[in-house]
Amino acid sequence: MDIDLDKIQQEISEIEAKFKDSSFFSTKEYPSLAKKHMELMELMELMSKIKEIKKGIASSQKILDDPVNTELHLLASQEIDSLNQELENIKQKVRELTIPTDPNDNKNVICEIRAAAGGDESSIFAGELFKMYSKWAENNYLKEEVLSENENEVGGFKEIIFSIKGSGVYGKLKYEAGVHRVQRIPSTESQGRIHTSTVTVVILPEAEEEDIEIDPKDLKIDVYRSSGHGGQSVNTTDSAVRITHLPTGIVVSNQDEKSQIKNKAKALSILRSRLLAIQIAKNQQQMSSKRRSLIGTGDRSEKIRTYNFPQDRITDHRINYSRSNITQFLNGDIDGMINKLHEADINLIVNEKKHTPK
Repeated sequence: MDIDLDKIQQEISEIEAKFKDSSFFSTKEYPSLAKKHMELMELMELMSKIKEIKKGIASSQKILDDPVNTELHLLASQEIDSLNQELENIKQKVRELTIPTDPNDNKNVICEIRAAAGGDESSIFAGELFKMYSKWAENNYLKEEVLSENENEVGGFKEIIFSIKGSGVYGKLKYEAGVHRVQRIPSTESQGRIHTSTVTVVILPEAEEEDIEIDPKDLKIDVYRSSGHGGQSVNTTDSAVRITHLPTGIVVSNQDEKSQIKNKAKALSILRSRLLAIQIAKNQQQMSSKRRSLIGTGDRSEKIRTYNFPQDRITDHRINYSRSNITQFLNGDIDGMINKLHEADINLIVNEKKHTPK
């Protein structure tokens, strides 16, 4: 691995020099630099382990090459296999630490789930996906908050928008964006026929005010009385808010809170994140098509995963990976799938770097 350890040590020393000033810990730069320091220290430790493992492999190889002590050949061969596996695992960790990271990976996310094809069954599955991500958040001690919802009369949601807050959330959930397809027999199906329905998932990094600057002149803000199913009034005041971003035509509305101020704040948060997503999409044009397919946009043409209930099989079409136990998966056990996608993304980046002319 072509890694300049002297340069890494120099970076560590420069960061530690800043840490000597106690006032630095209260600056905006500190969190990112502390994370960088931790990663560099981990990298140095991993490179030290690689050096030790290579020594062990060389030592076992000498035994294997010795024509006299043949009784030790089997043990030496087994030791070499074990050390080579450990070496490959550590090299994978080094790759993860040395590839360029997405600056948005540490952000919170805003997740938008919408029923697509399939009518009521699609809305029901949208509700199940919402519960899946909520359970995943709970399992990882993350905070989830519903920002906007439009329930279906038979259960589930026509649309639900919610946030998940915590360290590194976008870096994990960004692989969930795209079309999720479900194949099963609906409870209302008397003939026992399998129906196929789809749900779109959009994963947005939650934008801070400093990420996206919005000119108030670019906003058209309407207030109106919120309503529930059938158009009945929920509140007696004009608390619902609709915001139109004139330059892009993006429209965001929110009526879940009784306070107009809170509804406006939620709508602005969603708008800001959608504008950031547009910027990210432009940056992604520089990625290879394979990497862009891994980090989807939630577009209706991007079918990323199928949940086949009759066969109890979930298949992610981007990496041709399947697993069983849909019930467990929908109960929030999605980390294995996320890790597979993350690993595939890293391998694509590494391969692209290898084939990029210097």
